[in-house]
Amino acid sequence: MIVKIMDPAGSSFPGVHYNDKKIDKGTGELMLMKNFPSFINESSRKEEVKNYLRAISIGNKKVVKPQFHAVISTKFQGHSKEEITKIAENFMDEMKYGGQPFIVVFHSDTDNNHAHIVTTRVDRQTGKKINDSYERLKAQKALSVTMEKLYGQKPEEELEKLLNYKISSLNQLATLLNRNGYKIGKNTNDENSFNILKNGVIQQTLSGNQIVFDNSKNDKRAKQIKAILSKYKELYSNKVFKVEDKRHQESMLPKEKLRENDLKIKIGFESELQKKLKDVFGIDMVFHHKEDKNPFGYTVIDHKTGKLYKGSDIMKMNDVFEFTSDKLDKKIFEILKDYNIRNQETKNILIEFFKKNNQEAEIKDFMLFENRGKKDLETYRRVQFELKDFIRNSKNTNDEKKDISITTGVDGNLYAVHTRFHYVGELQQLIGEKEYQKFLNPKGVNEMQTENRTENNEKSELNKAINEMLFELMKSSGTAKDPAENEFKKRRKKRR
Repeated sequence: MIVKIMDPAGSSFPGVHYNDKKIDKGTGELMLMKNFPSFINESSRKEEVKNYLRAISIGNKKVVKPQFHAVISTKFQGHSKEEITKIAENFMDEMKYGGQPFIVVFHSDTDNNHAHIVTTRVDRQTGKKINDSYERLKAQKALSVTMEKLYGQKPEEELEKLLNYKISSLNQLATLLNRNGYKIGKNTNDENSFNILKNGVIQQTLSGNQIVFDNSKNDKRAKQIKAILSKYKELYSNKVFKVEDKRHQESMLPKEKLRENDLKIKIGFESELQKKLKDVFGIDMVFHHKEDKNPFGYTVIDHKTGKLYKGSDIMKMNDVFEFTSDKLDKKIFEILKDYNIRNQETKNILIEFFKKNNQEAEIKDFMLFENRGKKDLETYRRVQFELKDFIRNSKNTNDEKKDISITTGVDGNLYAVHTRFHYVGELQQLIGEKEYQKFLNPKGVNEMQTENRTENNEKSELNKAINEMLFELMKSSGTAKDPAENEFKKRRKKRR
């Protein structure tokens, strides 16, 4: 969960207009309007909302840019729109904006569920400007407090656990902290102390003598890890590719880019073997590299025993991994990693799908990591619902808004790919036999029923015509009896 504070804006409150456009397009949903008078409600026009915020702000002429605009985002669909709304409401309380009139609009137009919050920086009660000093740092702290209050997430407990890991150098400590979203740096007021930060907020200050190094060698766990590496590199892809993270630059405004001196792309290296070792054994392998060059070494973080190892002390890097020249964008990589990839067939489906729908990236087999874990039941049900709705209304679906694609696998079965929920599954299993047959028959069940009724009517008319012909035949032969009656009489005589 992350929060971003947008740059302040003028008294026209463009954030209201921006979110209203999203609502009109169907990619935004107004979730909350708080502290507005009764005559300003969900059915009000955006101009009425803007005018009310402007009326509050205009009293303080010193505040030229009164708009407060924040975005709270979760990874993929990690939190529902209702959960994000609750987080946003509590976040505003922590930021001292809880008594202000504000709106929360949920957006569904990106891979990550997120909500926009818009209000005014001018206090509606006092007319004074709400203190916005160090606002971005305050926002990180406010979100952290909110998550702890709502979900019991306590960063200090997580950090304390990490600081108890056994390390042999300061570099290993930095690697461990970086891997878990923290940074360590010198304390400017005390050269013998270090600050540990998360999202720019100092979490803890350590003095040098608090850091204990463990240089013990030849422990049994190191031999176990070596045996695990030797076995699993034969079972899963050990090909390593480069991952480039450009999201920070892409999110910056042009004037922000001018202020930044260092716009280097963040580089990482990944492989399926890495992910499998971490998921199964709690063994995290971190590559070390300079700029965009291939790694020169790696560190092993053993979360099971809480100890770090120099990679070469376990096994030489080139004996474990095969380095490629291939690269992938971080955003695409995170999306691929979130798909439920259970077998080679699923990989083939996704490779073909991305070939057709994403010309910028070449997805290769080894970039797709096996992920047998099922999505949560709520996600599965939503995929089922939207898939059935898609099939029923496929004729009226706007191709530009499709989150669903149906394709045939090499095995001949039909598969559905849901791009918003990052889900791949066999169509028949997802929608059931009845809906599956409807999909296979483009005419639809209603048309089939109509055809059956028509066919039955035609048979009835034919039988009626035949009976009328037989009756006319009997009349012309001088008898009104059924010809079958004579045959019946003959059989009775024979029996006698």
